[in-house]
Amino acid sequence: LSLGDRVKYIGSSNSVEVDSRPLSNGQRGEVYEVSGNQVAVVWDMSNDSQAKEGEIQEKHEEPSGKAPIHWINVKDIEHDPDAEAEDCYLALEALYEILRSMQPLIVYFPDFSLWLSRAVPKDNRKEFVQKMQEMFDQLSGPVVMISGQNKVETGSKEKEKFTMILPNFGRLAKLPLPLKQLTEGLRGTKRSSYSEINKLFTNVLRIDPPKEDDILRTFNKQIEEDRKIVISRSNINELHKVLDENEMSCADILDLDSDGVVLTKQKAEKVVGWAKNHHLASCLLPSVEGERLVLPRQSLEVAILRLKDHESVSRKPSQSLKNMAKDEYETNFVSAVVPPGEIGVRFNDVGALEDVKKALNELVILPMRRPELFSHGNLLRPCKGILLFGPPGTGKTLLAKALATEAGANFISITGSTLTSKWFGDAEKLTKALFSFASKLAPVIIFVDEVDSLLGARGGAFEHEATRRMRNEFMAAWDGLRSKDSQRILILGATNRPFDLDDAVIRRLPRRIYVDLPDAENRMKILKIILGNENLQTDFQFEELANVTEGYSGSDLKNLCIAAAYRPVQEVLEKENTHDNAQGPALRPLTLDDFVQSKAKVGPSVAFDAASMNELRKWNEQYGEGGSRRKSPFGF
Repeated sequence: LSLGDRVKYIGSSNSVEVDSRPLSNGQRGEVYEVSGNQVAVVWDMSNDSQAKEGEIQEKHEEPSGKAPIHWINVKDIEHDPDAEAEDCYLALEALYEILRSMQPLIVYFPDFSLWLSRAVPKDNRKEFVQKMQEMFDQLSGPVVMISGQNKVETGSKEKEKFTMILPNFGRLAKLPLPLKQLTEGLRGTKRSSYSEINKLFTNVLRIDPPKEDDILRTFNKQIEEDRKIVISRSNINELHKVLDENEMSCADILDLDSDGVVLTKQKAEKVVGWAKNHHLASCLLPSVEGERLVLPRQSLEVAILRLKDHESVSRKPSQSLKNMAKDEYETNFVSAVVPPGEIGVRFNDVGALEDVKKALNELVILPMRRPELFSHGNLLRPCKGILLFGPPGTGKTLLAKALATEAGANFISITGSTLTSKWFGDAEKLTKALFSFASKLAPVIIFVDEVDSLLGARGGAFEHEATRRMRNEFMAAWDGLRSKDSQRILILGATNRPFDLDDAVIRRLPRRIYVDLPDAENRMKILKIILGNENLQTDFQFEELANVTEGYSGSDLKNLCIAAAYRPVQEVLEKENTHDNAQGPALRPLTLDDFVQSKAKVGPSVAFDAASMNELRKWNEQYGEGGSRRKSPFGF
């Protein structure tokens, strides 16, 4: 029980005298206060009671002015369903008058069954629906009534559980066990108890989302706009209630911009409180109309912005993505999604590799930013696969990070562990869920680092069946019978062993870009970016340092710079030890000699004539961009 509830007395005695006022069984009232198992009730006064009360007041010549309040044990009272039903009937009669007088009219119930379960007591629902049906029959003229209802689909887990128990249910076969024993672990779904609603709304129209990507995108956009309108109206209603309760008002509250927040009563109270403080702090003479403080719309909008900032700090960025995932398999990829602005690496942060940047700009960034240029014909379809291959440490992963920022698209980073599971068959389901989830985020880039470990050549002696099935499912979803040319999903792979890839994977990666070790000019560009914010000697000789670091990759150059930066620190520590822990001077600028001396500690990680480098060059000649595509003859 709570304050304001309508209750009925069901005590055992027929008449109880409390404070010289009779209390009869079945008497109705309203809850005034609740204290443990005792409830204070303001009882309704019948005509006889009112007459007796008037006689008492005439004798004493002092009207009490108090309604009869009794403290009753909670066991002796119950909710009064008749009072709730009476309110429903009053609302129904008011609706009937509106329908009859304001034609033509369209009435929309967002979810009639949900409203019926909340507004009408269970014992009165059948009678209420019958009366409503009679009211509909009496109506004439241009009146259309529409009711919406959400269709809840059966979960995939329950379907799988049922299939595991009865695998041959679709065929005529003898059950292995009694049906009661088989279905012991299953929970059934209760049939709706509101079948009477179908009598009111006889024409049923099922609305399914469109299957075409372009129409689905427009459909989702319209749904999002409608959702914003509904939320905005709800926010204004909540604010209006709170303003009214606190004796305040806002003249142009209907023009309030509350986009981006969903206000509950608690949040609306915060907004009104902040708006009041903002208005009183900035206005020396606040406006008061009829003992109500008038808040300007601008103060409410400032308070809403403050609420947005509070929620953006506490809200997890992946919450909206979790709502998009339809099942547990798609939810596994929520943590793998990288928003465009989260990484912060751009092409300017990547030294050298100008040709690679230009190719990525043409193949990825331009189709995503200007899709209208690539929507005509079949030859300008967006590229579905790009492979970055080359020796380790040349910036392939860094390029992928910069591409995610520059393209402004969603970025999903996956590895072999993302698509593997200890349960048989789950790897294929995870792979299928990856592409179904990616289609909802389109345009999207799926980055597969060390792609050779995930999509290596099939048919090996030690290849597991689950791995082969997962690779087959990946390639079928990527570019198979049911894949669509219009879907804007790009697979970006990076590897230093492209010769281990499966032939079908190579075919699905039409653009294969070789990221080689940087030459002297590119090494100088990389060094300028790495040492851009460091304390260097005046007229530092970048060109000479680039010439003496032949064979260094971008990662090797960074490690060399880190080792050189430690030399001034070591000198300061040595001076402090020799001068009895006296505070040493500030760190000196880095010189070219620091880098030359550090070469003895940090050398190139890959030799120019290593076997892996020779294999990479040969593979680039056969399959890479700019290669001759000629296979070398057998040598002995």
